[in-house]
Parts: sequence; structure tokens; C-alpha cells
Amino acid sequence: MTAMEALVDRETVDKLEVTLERQRAAFLAEGPVPLETRIDRLDRCLTLLVDNQQALTDAADSDFGNRSRPVTLMLDIYSAVSGIKFVKKNLKRWMKPEKRRANFPLNLFGARAYIQYQPKGVVGVMAPWNVPFSMVFNPLADAFGAGNRCMVKPSEYTPASSAVMKELVEHYFDDTELSVVCGGPEVGAAFSALPFDHIIFTGATSIGRHVMGTAADKLTPVTLELGGKSPVIIGEDVDLPDCIEKLVAGKCMNAGQLCISPDYCLVPERHLEDLLAGIAKVFSRLYPSVSDNTDYVSMINERHHQRVFSYIDEASERGARVINLAANEADFRGHPLRKIPLHLIIDPDTDMQSMQQEIFGPILNIRPYKNIDDAISFINQRPRPLALYYFGKDKAETDRVLELTTSGGATINDIGMHVGCEDIPFGGIGQSGMGSYHGIEGFKTFSHAKSVFRQGRVNLARLAGTLPPYGAGVEKMMAKQIKK
Repeated sequence: MTAMEALVDRETVDKLEVTLERQRAAFLAEGPVPLETRIDRLDRCLTLLVDNQQALTDAADSDFGNRSRPVTLMLDIYSAVSGIKFVKKNLKRWMKPEKRRANFPLNLFGARAYIQYQPKGVVGVMAPWNVPFSMVFNPLADAFGAGNRCMVKPSEYTPASSAVMKELVEHYFDDTELSVVCGGPEVGAAFSALPFDHIIFTGATSIGRHVMGTAADKLTPVTLELGGKSPVIIGEDVDLPDCIEKLVAGKCMNAGQLCISPDYCLVPERHLEDLLAGIAKVFSRLYPSVSDNTDYVSMINERHHQRVFSYIDEASERGARVINLAANEADFRGHPLRKIPLHLIIDPDTDMQSMQQEIFGPILNIRPYKNIDDAISFINQRPRPLALYYFGKDKAETDRVLELTTSGGATINDIGMHVGCEDIPFGGIGQSGMGSYHGIEGFKTFSHAKSVFRQGRVNLARLAGTLPPYGAGVEKMMAKQIKK
């Protein structure tokens, strides 16, 4: 037991274990999970989200201090609804056994090989605070589609969102199907130590390491969707106005509190000043004010508010060029709603905190480069990011960037759009995560792929003379097969 787990009272641990065991018992008693049952669970998720939009958006606004209804509708409700609908549409096809080739000549005598996808059992979902509903219901769509039952641990940073989600889940689901467990980091540690059949964790890389380590003790398979420093490369032949509008809109969405938010931008030297001027112009158009603008999201809490300002302060103190895009407004350090305007840090040293830590806030580092290979090399010298973005018209350069860099996913000529494409997997690599979900890959993540070989009617071993006692015929047969 870890020190964090030890802080949890025995009653809480007992409740977690009892819920898990009740879900596992119900799963085993149910037997094969039919398509109709899976669709019913997905439909109840849809009903929960669609019929309770106001309660969900109000809760998110309360947790952040200011998070406008449209932001929560786009990032949380629409994202989850879209994912659930996609699973429903394709589930019947995904559930079919996947044919594979039986070895020749066995197939000539009626042998067949296939993969049978079975639910794993009970899945643990550990969700973050930044998109508190989508990061629960998108994994749930895949896990339910695969036929599993689920327990959810939402973030303690969003207590109102967690509470309303728990209340609604208890209304729409029996706790042997789906259960929400609220609590602090000590509850999260105990949750991750449960012997689930699979755990998916979304959050910081540092916490992901602990989750993986704890799960290893139970040999629980894990999917980790972590963060990292996602780069933007601007090509020489870029449509700069189009790039700037998408870059600012993508970076400022949720005030940069997204795992796929751009952390630094690499731009050709000759485009640098035009880029800076364009960002300032677009930002002022999208957000004429920040302090009293309900469309501009607050930092989630004071600790993160101060953390982001510490990156800005360090850059200023070390002589970096820092641009506050709302410098005409009041000082935001004591802002009652914890707002921070977008800040640009120009050509920061690589050892600065803004270039070392995942920002998760409204800072964009901007570094000029001389040629595309320098930009590629800069990215490759750092841990592999969750997302990579490239803006440019040159197909050869686009292909070069994609081929020579490794990231969890990539979007060309936009920000973050690959995550919303339900038919492609979403996940990280290296320090940005492992495994993926969304689409058929998500269905497979939460399924056990059972390999099945069905023999034909002919006893081929007897027919081929490969049963003992072995004679010269076996040697001759093997000689024909074992060759280059």
C-alpha cells in the first residue's frame, strides 16, 4: 500500500472493492453481452447528456469560475454525443468475428481461423478536470460498446461537475453497470489499485506514471492519455492569415487547458514579425476584452493561475520578449475569476519552465527557425508530443514533417481536428501516453481479442503421417517446408 492509499479510510476502500465485485459478478452472470444491451447503455448515456445540458454546463461554469455554455457544449457535450453516436452506428459490424487465414493446406480441408472480440469485464475510467464530461463519456462509449461495465473516478478539481455527473449516473444506471466515485487524490490512488480488467487514465504524465506503477502490481492493462508539449510548425509557403486565425482560436480554446493545445510554435524567420502582428490582431477580434468576457475561460484554480504566471515571470526576468495580448486591461494577477490573457514568449531559452513543462494555459512560445530540417530536429530532440500541427501548402514538406517526426496524432492546416475525427484512433506515444481509443481501435482497446482456430473434419495429422512413431516420411515432409 502506498502512502497516498494509506490516507484513505477503510470504509472508502471497502466501498470501492464492493462496487467492483458487484459489477464483476453481474458481468459474469450476464454472459455474452448482446448488441441490444450495449446499444441500450449507449442510449442512456445519450439521454443523460442531451436531456441535462443545462445542469452540466452550469456545473462546469461553477467549477471554472467562468466557462461559457458554448464552450462546454462544444468541448464536452457535442464531443461525447458524437463519439457515442459513432459507436452505435458501427457497433454491429465491429462485433462480428474477424476472419483470418487458416494455414494452407488446412483451409482446403475445412479449417477456419478468426478473432472473437469479447468484453474484458470491468473498466476503470480516471478522468481529468479540463473537459470533465467528454473525458468520461468518450471512453465510456468505447467501453460500453465493447460490452464492459465501468467505474469512473472524476477529478476533484471539478467538484460540481463530478457531483452532477454522479447524481445523473445514479438516475440512469444501476451501479452494477456504471458507478461514479468522487474524492481526492487519495481516493484516486486507491481507485487505480483496484484489480480492474482495464484502466484508462487521462491526465498529467507524472500522475500517469503512478497509475501505471500501481496497475502493474495487479497486471492490469492500462491506456494512458497524457500530455506533453505539442508543437506547431509553420511552413515557408503558409497561408499566414488562415494559419493565424486557426492558431489563436485553437490555443485560446478553454484558455489553453487542453492536452492537445499547442505549446510552442516554430516559424520561419522571415514570417516572425508578421505572425506576431497577426496574432495580436486576431486575438483582439476574437476577444475584444478578456476580464469581463464570458467566452474567455478562467484558469481552473488559483494554483494553476499562479503556475502559469510563474512561467511568464521567469521569461520576463531572464530577458525574453513577452507580449501580453490584453496589456491595455487591468492586471490579471489578482483577477477574481483567475483569467490570464494569451501571452506570447518570443524565442525563449529551452531550459525555461515554459519550454520544459506542459503549459496547460494561455502561453504560446514562438521560436524562429532557418530551415525545415532545423524545426524537425528541434522537435525530435524532445519527448514525443501528443499532437503535432503543420501549416503549409508544400506537399513534399508536409510529408517530410509527418515522416520524420513522431507524435500521438497530427493535424495539417488546422489545430486539434484529428481528435474530433471519430474514425481514427486518439492516443499518445512515449511520455504523451500509450494505447488509444475512438473508433474501432477504441472498441478493440476494451475488448479481448480471442484467437480461435476451428479444425475441419479431416484428421490431417493422421492423413499426413505426422503422428508418432515418426518415420522417414516426416523428415522428408519437414525438409520440403523448412527452407528459404
